[in-house]
Formats: sequence, structure tokens, C-alpha cells
Amino acid sequence: MVSALFKFGLPSAAAALATGTLLFTDDEKKSSVFRKAFAFTQHHNAKTFDEHFPRGEWDKNWDFRDPISLVDKRKWEKADEAGRKKLIDENKSTATRNIILIRHGQYHLDREQKNLTQLGREQAELLGKRLANSDIKFSNLTMSTMTRATETANIILKHLPEDLPRMSSSLIEEGPPYPPVPDHKTWRPLDPEFYTEAARIESAFRRIFHRAPPSQKEDSYELVVCHANVIRYFICRALQFPPEGWLRMSLGNCSLTWIVVRPKGHVSIRSIGDIGHLTPNKISFT
Repeated sequence: MVSALFKFGLPSAAAALATGTLLFTDDEKKSSVFRKAFAFTQHHNAKTFDEHFPRGEWDKNWDFRDPISLVDKRKWEKADEAGRKKLIDENKSTATRNIILIRHGQYHLDREQKNLTQLGREQAELLGKRLANSDIKFSNLTMSTMTRATETANIILKHLPEDLPRMSSSLIEEGPPYPPVPDHKTWRPLDPEFYTEAARIESAFRRIFHRAPPSQKEDSYELVVCHANVIRYFICRALQFPPEGWLRMSLGNCSLTWIVVRPKGHVSIRSIGDIGHLTPNKISFT
């Protein structure tokens, strides 16, 4: 075999080995070389599709609103097969929830109250007009109790029906929702801040994000006026993405983020940080 390799020349022999097609008159030698060449080039463990593309699993009951989670366990134990099917059907969600998250307008960073700037008020006016012209019948509006969010919400409400249900919530105030990866160069809250504020913002997520209750018969369009950190964390949680990635997104002032929660608990996003209602000279990210 060695003499044969030198006979062909090393480069030619190497090429022949790569294809497994050395030509010898001696059938026995030819068979031996071919087997070795084939083993050299083809011997590996085949991977399955899932090994090529490892994926996590979607938690179908992430909101604990799957029908079986809502069934009274005592009734379930006493019911026959038909009765159990009825209990499941009675607790099925049939409507879709559209949750539209709005970041507040530009505000004064150097003031204690941190109220809206003139630009911030103009941004809110433009957003209010866009919502009013959307032909969407909004179900309700929830606003953060912080000044800049409340001011933004009140400007928006001027353009919407007076009877639109509204409420304030301190749960959706700004704060550090989760230690980010990578770290921010200058923004470094203390550990106790993350410990308490993360729990509050997670509580807000659980209160706001879930599939529609069985009693809801029509799709809803709900407005939530709050803050960038809160919205970005909500996006990660709603999509079941790692929560530490929230700071990798940037949201403009008075931007829209539209999240859809369907009856089976599937979640999708229509838009993130939509500022189509603002002209270039009205855009800011403070």
C-alpha cells in the first residue's frame, strides 16, 4: 500500500483517499484501501433534527388559566365523563386580549416631579389622535401613578370616549425589573432594589397578562400607560424569553407595543416601540 501511495504521488493519493476511489489491479488491495478511506471520511454519528436545532418548550399553562386549572376540583371528582367535558367547556377562553403598552412622553429629568416637557405633551397629543382615528373600540385604560405616565394618559384620554373605564396602578411604576445581561455601564441599582422592585413588576405582569376569562365573549383592546423598563420586561415574560434580556431593547417616548394573548394561551406581538404617529423632529428616547 505504501509503494502504491508513492506510485500515485502523495497529493494524488490524498485526493483519492478523500473520495475512496483508488484504482488498483489487485481487487483485494483495492477493497482494503476503499474500506479504510470510507471509514476515514464518513465515520461520524448522525445528529437528529432536534440535536441540530435545540429548542426550549412553550409553557402552555403559563398563566394558570388552562381550563383544567379553573375547574372546581370537588366538582371534577364527582362528575362522570360527560360532566367533566362540560366543566372543561365552561372554563374555556374564547376571546382574544389585545394589550397595548404605551410608554409615557418625554419628561424633565432634572425635576423632582419629572413631569412632561412641551415635547412630551405634543407626543401624547399625537398619540391620542392616532388612537382616536384607529377605529378600535378600546376596553379600558390603566395608567401608572407616576406623574409623567399620568399626564400622558390624561392627554390621550382627551381624544377617547369619556366613558372609557380608567384606573391608576402603582404596580406598573418604573423600577429595575431584573438584573440585566450584559450589565449597564452606569445604571447599577443596589441588590435590595432588584429584590423588591422585581417582585412588584412581576406581580404587575401576572395581574395584567393572562388569557381572557371564560365570561369574556368579545375581543378586548386594553391600554396600559407606563414605563420603558416595565414594558421591556413584560415583552420578555410574555414571550417566555430570558428576562435578563430586557435591557437590550429601546423604546421611544409615547411608543406603542401591541401584545396579543389568544384563547389557548398563545402569545404574539404585533409591534414593539411603534412611533409611526411621530414625525422625526418629535421623536425622543428619554
